Amino acid sequence: MEIRYEHSQKEVRGMTTGELRDAFLTERLMQDDAIRLVYTHYDRVILGGACPVHQKLSLETHPELRADFFLQRRELGIINVGGKGRVHADDIPYELNKLDCLYAGKGVKKIVFESEDADEPALFFLLSAPAHAAHPVQFLPKEKALPVTTGSAETSNARTIYKYIHAEGIRSCQLVMGLTILKTGSVWNTMPAHTHSRRMEAYFYFDVPEGQRVFHFMGHPQETRHLVVADCQGVVSPPWSIHSGCGTSNYSFIWGMAGENYTYTDMDLVNIPDLR
Repeated sequence: MEIRYEHSQKEVRGMTTGELRDAFLTERLMQDDAIRLVYTHYDRVILGGACPVHQKLSLETHPELRADFFLQRRELGIINVGGKGRVHADDIPYELNKLDCLYAGKGVKKIVFESEDADEPALFFLLSAPAHAAHPVQFLPKEKALPVTTGSAETSNARTIYKYIHAEGIRSCQLVMGLTILKTGSVWNTMPAHTHSRRMEAYFYFDVPEGQRVFHFMGHPQETRHLVVADCQGVVSPPWSIHSGCGTSNYSFIWGMAGENYTYTDMDLVNIPDLR
């Protein structure tokens, strides 16, 4: 498990491209027959990827957690962005097709991932936050998620937002999680941009066509920076930072948040003319 520490606005203002990528981008989150985890000190969230191909993968604890098992004091959101797979939570199997979600709450002792077909393996994106209350394991297929269609073709941001873990869906301690699918011809997400100083956010970009990229914009609204992101790469967004992207093609991304509150709509909007 990789450990990453916080960076202030002043530090980020002077970072090179390489330093920004090292601090905020996870380039190889999905690796065959491996679980990769990144522990960020922004609200102590862990983001990760599990890609079982030829073998089952078990989510183990790590010395840095000082825990008997991974979810002893944590909760976990899982979304599959690959082929059909299966997640075992305390030996109970859950079938996850592409874009299905599973939530495992504090106290679940055993999480195991597997793919149905090695030629089309499952790709599980993982997001975990500290939890101080226990909620039951819950499964939600994409078809039953709460979709919101927003944006327009005129502003190149027509998209559908699917909310999975939130106050009106899967209940959690503090984790909020869902995904956004951009329509063909649209490339902008989350514009106008916003911040929410009470919560951090993580992005995971997927279904980015081969040879295409997403320009992820971050930083203080008047000191913006960007990261060039490829398929199946993740970004950590500090609470004080905007988080918005524009692709060379349409794409999809998972978003997840954790922090002081549980309110999906808690955003501090930034007017487009005010960005610098």
